[in-house]
Amino acid sequence: MKITIITVCYNSAATLEKTILSVAGQSYKNIEYIVVDGNSKDTTKDIILNHEDKITKWISEPDKGLYDAMNKGIALATGDVVGILNSDDTFYSSTVIEEIAAFHIKNTIDASVGNIMQHKEDGTTVRIYSSKYWSPERLKIGFMPPHPSIFFKRRLFKELGFYKLDFIIGADYELITRFFLKGKISWKYSGITTTAMLVGGLSSSGRSSYNLITKEIQKALHMNDIDFSGLKIRMRFVWKTIGFLKK
Repeated sequence: MKITIITVCYNSAATLEKTILSVAGQSYKNIEYIVVDGNSKDTTKDIILNHEDKITKWISEPDKGLYDAMNKGIALATGDVVGILNSDDTFYSSTVIEEIAAFHIKNTIDASVGNIMQHKEDGTTVRIYSSKYWSPERLKIGFMPPHPSIFFKRRLFKELGFYKLDFIIGADYELITRFFLKGKISWKYSGITTTAMLVGGLSSSGRSSYNLITKEIQKALHMNDIDFSGLKIRMRFVWKTIGFLKK
């Protein structure tokens, strides 16, 4: 089984090398690694060139943002299963892709969902973000599994479509809603912690980001003809707090 890993980047010189080495250090060798750079202005392209032997395909050109770059990577992919590794993240261990491949070989599924470890810049673990108790129904109240922990069969993108570019930070939510709720794809929780993810990012900081993703969650559900409660989505921080207290 060939696994495609896609990293998209822009001005990522501070972190990209660790990401590339994380892929190169995997015990599983049937990996297609694609790097999509948005025509960086720093030394990102130099880092890519320095590690070109570790990358299967790469491009560097202007794009329309993160999700456009992801779509370019998916269009270049030839693997059976596709996963995303952000340019400031690494795999949790050197055996992650070996474990993912074994899980997909054992289970006849369209997608696997797992866990990620979130950490600070100094490496201190903030939390393990788990999908153990997640189900697609929870999308209706604003919860999705951690995006980097999801590995999709590549054919799904041809059958159900790519990331939509009319979202600012919620295209991953819309795609997951379209695949899991509207498309009713088959899936299973893998239990695998796939990614060590630096806290922060487009959709995880500040009230303005919270309000924006709230609007885009509702837009995604409406676009896919899914009934939902706008109040429950706006109040999802309460359900998150309750969940942490139960733990």
